[in-house]
Amino acid sequence: MTAETTTAPAAAARARRDVPWLAAGATFLAMLDATVANLAVPDLRADFPGSSLSGLTWVITLYAVPFAALLAPAGRLADLVGRRALYLCGAGLFTLASLACALAPNVPVLLATRGVQGAAAAALIPASLALLLHDTPAERRASAIGLWSAAGAFAAAIGPGVGGVLVDQFGWRSLFVINVPVCLAMLAGGLRLPRARGDAGRLPDLVGTVLLGTGVGGLALGVTQTRDWAWTDARTLALLLGGAVLVALALRRSARHPVPALEISLWRERGFAAANAASFLYGTALYSWLLLGVLYLTAEWDYSILRAGLASTPGAFTATAAAIVMGRLTGRFGVRPAVTGGASLMAAAGVWATVSLPADPHFLTFLLPVGLLAGTGMGMVTTGTASAAALSAGPLRFAGATGLNTTARQLGGALGIAVLAAMLPAGAAHDDYTAVYLFCTLAAAGAALAGLLTTVPRAREERS
Repeated sequence: MTAETTTAPAAAARARRDVPWLAAGATFLAMLDATVANLAVPDLRADFPGSSLSGLTWVITLYAVPFAALLAPAGRLADLVGRRALYLCGAGLFTLASLACALAPNVPVLLATRGVQGAAAAALIPASLALLLHDTPAERRASAIGLWSAAGAFAAAIGPGVGGVLVDQFGWRSLFVINVPVCLAMLAGGLRLPRARGDAGRLPDLVGTVLLGTGVGGLALGVTQTRDWAWTDARTLALLLGGAVLVALALRRSARHPVPALEISLWRERGFAAANAASFLYGTALYSWLLLGVLYLTAEWDYSILRAGLASTPGAFTATAAAIVMGRLTGRFGVRPAVTGGASLMAAAGVWATVSLPADPHFLTFLLPVGLLAGTGMGMVTTGTASAAALSAGPLRFAGATGLNTTARQLGGALGIAVLAAMLPAGAAHDDYTAVYLFCTLAAAGAALAGLLTTVPRAREERS
């Protein structure tokens, strides 16, 4: 036996040991960039004084909309053309887009490159989980999803704090510069992975994919733009109704096409459908909760942006710990306790905030314990919904199921932010913030109820 033949299996084994960190890095970057730019708008306005405030908020919108719109098509593509190939394409595109964002000479270039960055993130999410689960034994998949979910939950929760520190110390361009070395490391690790083929030679239905991506994008954009347009505005209605029609057409084509853009059969699994319902309601509560906290701290407690960001981060650590722990426990107790229990903790934190929201700063007696409790719930739900979706689908459809589940959460997040904007007028009073916390509480309670229906079929679990 030659040295070459003996070192090849060893190299492949080392590459597979890198997969958990490559997958975690992908979801961390994708979710971090969904929230890290929230605190950059004032600094952008200082650099580009001719731009309006509403125009600059598109830096956030033009990441979120392609991200939500392309998750499901990307997941289907990863299942068919190979998880490694899509991972490398997503990481490479994210690298170039991040560098272009950091170097953007004006707002139009920044907005265009943020849109490309969102599209790249949509490729990274399903491809990374598919990489992680494909070579993981069935009994360890729940733990692997826990690690993957922990990275995403930590990134989403810590995003405002990281953004506040970077913008305060180095300016808004640093938000994108930090992505580049991480992406290069991901590319280097991804290139060492063994090549993987998809489960079919044909690409998904192109027309159906375009219809689905455009429809979801229209829905996401319509909900997001209610911050600036009224719900009854003709533009809002056109986006919402047009998006719904396009999604319906995509579903109709997918029901008949031999290689559909969307796996309709996934929705026949009750656990998968319930996981997506819970994920939608969880996203509604999560994104409005994270933004509401920063707004309240700066407006009512007179915290600086930096201080508000840092004060909001302790929950990120309990979210991470909870996601990892629940990943280990779901294999033994199932996904229902993670989803329903975590959402119930978020609802409990919401009740606490609604009933006793203080007008004056009370970090140790209010903000810290509420943040830790809510963070624990967030970590549990993130792991539970991801596990329920992926494990209900089975190995050949891991990426597609993950893409659909994350799409549901992103659409819920867009709805949550839109409702927050509608409920917080300029010069919002204390009662307005309390009302938004009540809204978050009701959304979390809805996710807990949906979680009661989440299951992973035992037969599927044993075959996987």
